[in-house]
Amino acid sequence: MLLDGQCVVPAVNNMRSFEKLLQQPFRNLIILDSHLSQIGTMVKMGKEKGKKIFLHADLIQGLKSDLPAAEFICQNLRPYGLISTRSSVLDVAKKRGLKTVQRIFLLDSRSLETGYRLLEQVQPDMVEILPGVIPEMIRQVVNDVRVPVIAGGLIHSEHGVCAALEAGATAISTSNTSLWTFDAK
Repeated sequence: MLLDGQCVVPAVNNMRSFEKLLQQPFRNLIILDSHLSQIGTMVKMGKEKGKKIFLHADLIQGLKSDLPAAEFICQNLRPYGLISTRSSVLDVAKKRGLKTVQRIFLLDSRSLETGYRLLEQVQPDMVEILPGVIPEMIRQVVNDVRVPVIAGGLIHSEHGVCAALEAGATAISTSNTSLWTFDAK
């Protein structure tokens, strides 16, 4: 199982939060907004603590989200998985043996259709939909795709976590530290 049954996947935006998170029992972590000068250290620290690091390739400051950047990440940083909105980045990650998470922003029905086309093209290991506070849309995506769905974005309460999970999401991703210890079981 890709997330080892973990239903809340903490997401961090800076080194200080990341260092605190490494002391927590979570196995799967997401690094969102990061800086090129720190990302290698962060991935290495995570691996040393036995963590599976999912790196959001589109949000690394100082690194353009394109094919050369994807190659750099895969060859030099080697996180467990890569998150991106870009199919070309995820294609490189798949070819290099990394787990892939296609991130889709649900703005309207057209963005949903575009997301489905990308999913067919890329065939990622998981899909993350944002915002993750629309149970009806989570349910629809879960029914339409053949990979685990992570709900992320704007989930600010335990009720939001439960609603997303009850709608069929495998997990939620959140940078809200008060939800990191929530156990939905």
